[in-house]
Amino acid sequence: MRFSTKLIHAGGPDPRIEGALTVPIFQSSTFEHAGRMGYHDVKYARLSNTPNHDVLAARLAALEGTEAGLVTASGMAAISAALLSLVGAGDHVLAHEALYGGTHSLLTGDLAALGVEVTFVDANRAETFAAALRPNTRAFYVEAITNPLLEVLDLDAVVAFARKHGLTTLIDSTMATPVNFRPAERGFDLVLHSATKYLNGHTDVIAGAVAGSAERVAGVKKKLDHFGGSLDPHACFLLERGMKTLELRVERQNRTSLAVAEHLSRHAAVAHVFHPGLPSHAGYARAKAWFRGTGGMLSFRPAGGVPAAERFLGSVRLATSAPSLGGPETLVTRPATTSHQGVAAAERARLGIGDDLVRVSIGLEAVEDLIEDFEHALG
Repeated sequence: MRFSTKLIHAGGPDPRIEGALTVPIFQSSTFEHAGRMGYHDVKYARLSNTPNHDVLAARLAALEGTEAGLVTASGMAAISAALLSLVGAGDHVLAHEALYGGTHSLLTGDLAALGVEVTFVDANRAETFAAALRPNTRAFYVEAITNPLLEVLDLDAVVAFARKHGLTTLIDSTMATPVNFRPAERGFDLVLHSATKYLNGHTDVIAGAVAGSAERVAGVKKKLDHFGGSLDPHACFLLERGMKTLELRVERQNRTSLAVAEHLSRHAAVAHVFHPGLPSHAGYARAKAWFRGTGGMLSFRPAGGVPAAERFLGSVRLATSAPSLGGPETLVTRPATTSHQGVAAAERARLGIGDDLVRVSIGLEAVEDLIEDFEHALG
């Protein structure tokens, strides 16, 4: 099946349950025991194996081109279970230096408290990787498109280095989506998503996802089973429904975000625009070569610094000042006060995440209306 068809049909029960075109919600915590089996195979909602979970897992694997998939209670549940399936006390992780704030805090706080060390590297400078490598290094963690500067990293170099040294690669592909980019095709071992965002796409579900080989995903599931980060069957139902329109939504958001980025790049009140579809972006050539589209996100620095950024956030009328991304509504936020508030101010500044940076998640509104709204707010 082609990608568009997989979104509708992949992983669905055959035959259909009572002929239903939509998989019913199996709102049952407990199922009749089928006989002798291992603990992680017992049919139980916390073990992420209801019919609702199974359909989503199979569809996710089909979309990402992997052997297996897994859905979780949140994006952070996916990230934490994946990392902890690979590392423990005494191990070491390499990670790109500019990550989503929650992931950064997990690595530097929670994993550090468990005896896991992390070294941050610039994943655009492959010549620096070897100096950070240790005998106890186990994994290399990056993002397909970074949050919030929209970097497109040297992903091929990350995979080549990891393979050479026996490291497991993990990539957060939330902002790329499987519509635009499928990391497993470029050699990544575990693909992670905050399914809250584009996969669901309707601002009404918190969920996460993991895709990879059957062996690796089974390892993640065992950790998830113990930590309890399972997705509720009703949320599974909503996520499956949202995924059916993923391609239509992302294609629209690809076009609109690029048009808005191009408009802002010519605006006198805007100092700089970050969008991988702009030729001025450092990752433009990689994005053009690897991605089907450059995503629904952009960020920019207004010419007037923090006061101008605050005026913009307070003046938009169609867009909403709110965290998160990937929904049908356009959202604007200052990462320094939301997604990256937990990262020290000096570290944010070093990474280029200034207090004046405005991140925009483009929704499904008419591009003309969004441009008019931004023109008003910048004025």
